Amino acid sequence: MPLWTPSEQSQRTSPLHEFQLWCAERGLVSGAEYEDLFAWSVSKPAEFWEAIWDFCGVKGDRGDRVLLNGDDMLRARFFPDATLNFAENLLTRAGDEDALVFRGEDKVEYRWSWDRLRREVSRLQQVFAAMGIEKGDRIAAMMPNMPEAIACMLATASIGAVWSSCSPDFGEQGVLDRFGQIEPKLFIACDGYWYNGKQQDVSAKVRAVSSALNVPVLVISYLGNAAEVAATLSNALTWEDIAAQFKVRAIKFEQVPFSHPLYILFSSGTTGVPKCIVHSAGGTLLQHLKEQRLHCGVRPGERIFYFTTCGWMMWNWLASGLASQATLCLYDGSPFAPNGNVLFDYAQDERFSFFGTSAKYIETLRKGNFLLKDSHHLPFLRTIASTGSPLAPEGYAYVYEAIKRDVHLASISGGTDIVSCFVLGNPVKPVWSGELQGPGLGLAVDVWDDDGKTVRGEKGELVCTKPFPAMPLMFWNDPEGDKYRAAYFERFENVWCHGDFAEWTSHDGIIIHGRSDTTLNPGGVRIGTAEIYNQVEQLEEVVEALCIGQDWDGDVRVVLFVRLATNKALDEELERKIRTKIRTGASPRHVPAKIVGVPDIPRTKSGKIVELAVREIVHGRPVKNKEALSNPESLHFFEAIPSLQY
Repeated sequence: MPLWTPSEQSQRTSPLHEFQLWCAERGLVSGAEYEDLFAWSVSKPAEFWEAIWDFCGVKGDRGDRVLLNGDDMLRARFFPDATLNFAENLLTRAGDEDALVFRGEDKVEYRWSWDRLRREVSRLQQVFAAMGIEKGDRIAAMMPNMPEAIACMLATASIGAVWSSCSPDFGEQGVLDRFGQIEPKLFIACDGYWYNGKQQDVSAKVRAVSSALNVPVLVISYLGNAAEVAATLSNALTWEDIAAQFKVRAIKFEQVPFSHPLYILFSSGTTGVPKCIVHSAGGTLLQHLKEQRLHCGVRPGERIFYFTTCGWMMWNWLASGLASQATLCLYDGSPFAPNGNVLFDYAQDERFSFFGTSAKYIETLRKGNFLLKDSHHLPFLRTIASTGSPLAPEGYAYVYEAIKRDVHLASISGGTDIVSCFVLGNPVKPVWSGELQGPGLGLAVDVWDDDGKTVRGEKGELVCTKPFPAMPLMFWNDPEGDKYRAAYFERFENVWCHGDFAEWTSHDGIIIHGRSDTTLNPGGVRIGTAEIYNQVEQLEEVVEALCIGQDWDGDVRVVLFVRLATNKALDEELERKIRTKIRTGASPRHVPAKIVGVPDIPRTKSGKIVELAVREIVHGRPVKNKEALSNPESLHFFEAIPSLQY
């Protein structure tokens, strides 16, 4: 039985159903079922994306042509004659209603109206122009997830400049590894932030990074020390300086081609310098409008939230919610300071309709036995979204048992590579335990075996066989496109290979079994690491786990690292319990050859475990970019483990 089925009324009133009726009225889709809509969207991509433009009311000149070179993924171009401005499409409302709501871990709360947001963007645009920043120039920001960051991004996009951001918890070298590659004309930074009950002063890091970049700095206050930080820099101003020097005037929106650069995002970079992934203004806008309006059902005036930092692509995704005239609810800090109720207190107070988070957060709530349905009243909450890693079946059950029974749980999967999702929720279809509901509209997603053939009911590579607007424009500093082609198109000719290990289900849903580059292969049998995590992390003794394949005696053996709960020890009894759980819940093939206890598991800034870095260490190879980790000190534990040599 499904965990959740949408009511007939919710299906009829969903924006997705409205879109299907809109397409049917124009003779684009003949059938009345969702499957008819999806089949049309992938078989007639030009018609589909043109319909998205029109239905969503994109501001701009669409031009006559929709898709060139549609049979060649590397040469395909959407809307080659179109011009638009990304910021203009996000600043479509005015008035004193909330555009942005902010809540910080330090209990700071404030909100900006649509008029206030437009005023701040106006002043910032003038500042950028006064600095000589022009279309195509880069602006880099190291900021908390606060309204000022959204305003700076919008002002950047309004003049056709390119935005790139990271969170302030990145180390100095991690910031420079990213921003040093793209040569920004301006560096925007905060004076500090809060995390886990403590103020984090970043003034020394701001000085070091700005000196290395050798560009002007805009310092934004969070801790109240912006003026003091700016005074120590050779070429800096503060938010207060901007308000004093520039009067509000009408915003000028520079019209740029559909494929003009908008964002530069970065790969996690744990095995080398991060790749700089360039995304287009038009492709990002259309993809996000489709996902948020149709797959998430976002409506004007609703309050939407995603727990994210400015260093994760979900921040860029959340920002696009303004294009649907929704109110963005921003949060910065630890989601567990002082306790796990924090984000749901926020959801209750602000009446969230959409709550986005990570699978790890849901799992932590589950293990902490938080019964949020008993402590929080959430009548407006329609959708809970989960991403970052596969959500285990136990996580699905927890959401419905402990948070809210009548809610659309949308486990989604995509990545920085496409600043969006390949697999999404579907508000008119049931939710089945452990399954993502299906591919996004307009995305020819499939699961292939090593021979490039579709497989069902077994694991394979997640691919996309036709072009889509949110494909990256390029990698920065990759003039011939060699790195770009190698990243996605070497495995299968003219087909995007995403690097996820996936499986079709009998409900036409998809299960993500983890990254295919970390797939285990003992005895020639491919195993997804998520399958092991889903079993072992059910045990109350295990807080989290990391699994790798170690080259051993001419084959590969599975090594499982576990971080245990307080006052638990990895003795023979617990090892036996772990192996039994994996054997019975997954298969004998999944049972690790070795189980090793560690005090911490390495993670990226966005919370993803880094199996590749640990695999490199175990095989005696260096980890090239530890700055990409939120806890690089954790790698020392793996370097010091002698037991993996026997």
